[in-house]
Amino acid sequence: MRALTHPRTPPSPRRGARRAARGLSLAAAGAVAALVVAGCSSGEDEVSIGTGEVTRGDVRQVVDAAGQVQPRASAVLTAPAAGTVATLAVTDGQEVQAGQVLMTLESPSAVQALEQARSADADAAGGGSTASAAVTPKELAAQQRAAQRDAQARFAAAEDQARAIADPAAQAAALAAVQSSRTQYELLASQTQALLDQVNAGLGNLDSAVGSLASAQRVQTRAAVAAAQARVDALTVTAPISGRVSLGSSGGGGGSSLPPGAEQLLAGSGVQLPGVGGGAGTSAAGTPVLAQGAAVSQGATLVTVVDASTLSLTADVDETDVLQVQPGVTADVAVDAVDGATYHGTVTSVDPTATSGSGGGVTYTVRLSYDGGTGPDGAPAATPLPGMSATVSLLVRSASGVVQVPASAILRAGSANGSKDSDSVWVVRDGRAERREVTIGVRGDAEVEIAQGLREGETIVTDGAADVTSGQQVP
Repeated sequence: MRALTHPRTPPSPRRGARRAARGLSLAAAGAVAALVVAGCSSGEDEVSIGTGEVTRGDVRQVVDAAGQVQPRASAVLTAPAAGTVATLAVTDGQEVQAGQVLMTLESPSAVQALEQARSADADAAGGGSTASAAVTPKELAAQQRAAQRDAQARFAAAEDQARAIADPAAQAAALAAVQSSRTQYELLASQTQALLDQVNAGLGNLDSAVGSLASAQRVQTRAAVAAAQARVDALTVTAPISGRVSLGSSGGGGGSSLPPGAEQLLAGSGVQLPGVGGGAGTSAAGTPVLAQGAAVSQGATLVTVVDASTLSLTADVDETDVLQVQPGVTADVAVDAVDGATYHGTVTSVDPTATSGSGGGVTYTVRLSYDGGTGPDGAPAATPLPGMSATVSLLVRSASGVVQVPASAILRAGSANGSKDSDSVWVVRDGRAERREVTIGVRGDAEVEIAQGLREGETIVTDGAADVTSGQQVP
C-alpha cells in the first residue's frame, strides 16, 4: 500500500504526474485480458462490472514519503557576544577549510567580563573575606551562604558564555570545563558545611572551615575566568568543517533603522527592542551580507558552512509503513527541482525517535545514501543542492513471475460482500460469481501477488467487485 506520509508541502502537479505514469505502467504490465461487460440493472442503479484473467508478472510494493536532500555536514556559527566585525577574511560562497579564520569580532563587553572575572579570581586567591582570623562561626556560615548564591550565579553566567561560543567543539569543551568546576565546587562546599557542623558541635577547627570555603570560592572564580577567556577567544571565528560559506546578513539581520552601533549598545545593556538584533537569515531578500564594521548582537548568525562533498537523503515515513523499511532497501527519488530525472538511494538507517506532526500523525526519519541519478534522456542527472525537497519511493517488497491480479479485484477482509476474516476475490465460473478466499503476498499499487487461492488463466471480477453478490450472473 502506497502512502505519502504528511508531506511538508502539497504534492506538485509534476510529482503527481510521475506517480500516475508509474501506476499506469504497472497496470499495463499486469492486465492481459480485461473486459468491461454489461451492467446489472438500468437507470440510476446501473453498475459496471469488469472481468479479466489471472496472469503472471512482477509485483512491487512501494512506500512513498516526503524527503529532502542533505549535505555531508553543516555548521551555523553565531556571535559569542555583542560587538562589531573587526575583520572579514572570506566572501559569500567561498570554499574554506576546517580551522580557517573566517572573521574576527571586537566586543568590549566580552573583554570587560574577562577582566572582572580575573579580578574576582585574584581576590579569591588572596583569601578574600574569609581570610580574617577574627571571623566567628556564625559569620563564616553567613559568608558560606552568600558564597553559595554568588557561585550559582557565576556558574550559570559561565555556562551562558560557553553556550555562546560558535565552534561546536570549543563550546562542548567550555561547557565540560564549567560542569567539572561546578562538581568540584559542590564537593568543597559540602566539605565546608561538614567542617562548620563540627565547629558548631565543638569538635572542629574553624581555620579548616575557613580554608575550605576559600578553596571552594577559588574553584568558582577560576571557572569563571576560563569561560570568559573562551568567549574572548571565540571572537576569532574559525570554520569547524570544510565547505562553502554563506555569510549572514549585515546589521544583525533585523532590518533596523537604528544608527550604526546602537544595536550593540542595546544588546550590551540587556535592552531588546522589537525587531532588533535578530539573527542573520531572518532578513528580507536583498539585504546585504555581513561586512566589515557591521554591528552584531550576541547569538546573531554570522556564517553557515555547508559541506556538500557527499550528499545523502532523508525521508519521513509514516508509522504505519516504517516497520517495512530496513537498511538495504532501495528507493527511487524524484527531486522536485529537477523535472524528469530519477535519482536512487539505499536505506542506511531508521531513526528510532518518532516525530509528531501538526495534524497528529507520527513519522520516523529514514536515512539513505545518495546513489546518483539519470535524466529523461538517459544522461547523468544534475546534482541536486542540499535542502531540496523530494519524493522518496521505497521498494519494500518485490516478487517476479508470480500469480497476480489487479488490486481492484481484492475484497479486503470485512469489506462489503467480502469474507469476514480474510481477503477474497470473485471468481467467474459458468457465468456466475463465486467468492474465493485468497492469500496475499506482495501488495503493489496496481497489481497484487496471490500466494494461494487462484490459478493463472482463471476469470475474476476486476472492477465493481464490491457490488457483486454470490451467484450473480456475470456475462
